Amino acid sequence: MNAIKASRLLVVASAVLVMWAALLDPPIPSASAQPCPDVEVVFARGTYEPPGVGMVGQAFVDALRAQAGGRSINVYGVDYPASGNFPPPGDLQAGLEFVSTVVNGIYDARDRVQFMAESCPNTKIVLGGYSQGAALAGFVTSAEIPEEVPAEYVQYVPRPMPPEIADHVAAVALFGKPSDQFLSAYGVPPIRIGPLYEPKTIELCAPGDDICSGVVGGQPGFAHISYGMNGMTNEAATFVVNRLGPGPVPPPPPA
Repeated sequence: MNAIKASRLLVVASAVLVMWAALLDPPIPSASAQPCPDVEVVFARGTYEPPGVGMVGQAFVDALRAQAGGRSINVYGVDYPASGNFPPPGDLQAGLEFVSTVVNGIYDARDRVQFMAESCPNTKIVLGGYSQGAALAGFVTSAEIPEEVPAEYVQYVPRPMPPEIADHVAAVALFGKPSDQFLSAYGVPPIRIGPLYEPKTIELCAPGDDICSGVVGGQPGFAHISYGMNGMTNEAATFVVNRLGPGPVPPPPPA
């Protein structure tokens, strides 16, 4: 089996997995008794990072809180395995196992964003991700089903979020997002940021990071794990704060 046929099989099998996931009717997050925050960060951690938002996500959240000017910030870590079992090209079974974990994360992130938009309409949502999580978050913004998916399986692919949800998403921050060249090696469609999200998206790729820079056959190196310490989380936080608009008005001084 050549690489092109294997890649197509992986895309087809991925669509079938998505159909199974849809039939399972993924749960919607339950309503919280807590008051709605000013900002909700929905962040997908990178490969092998610990559960939650991971180290890069935490550095980003810390930088955002430092610049947020008194805004209340809630953080939601996307629930998915962040597995490092990347399938070798042509290995259909390994590809199925890997894609299923990412699909679960796309559902979880999408459901959380929509839940917050509906439950807390005045909360400004910040969607983000690092490495594998950046790919996941990028797919969440898609305006249409990737054209690489065979027509007979389009009906089973996750639907894009309704256009009005974009009004609640203030910014998208992606760190080390895998390049099209990297994704194509595993039969994964390229990430196309939806037009409603593109103006509010910042993509950060560290110099020398072969995962996001488009190097064919790129492998993770030091540059790919440097985002929590190279100043780019601060850069992203500044971008997000500018997208959030004016902060809360401080109370008047006591008479």
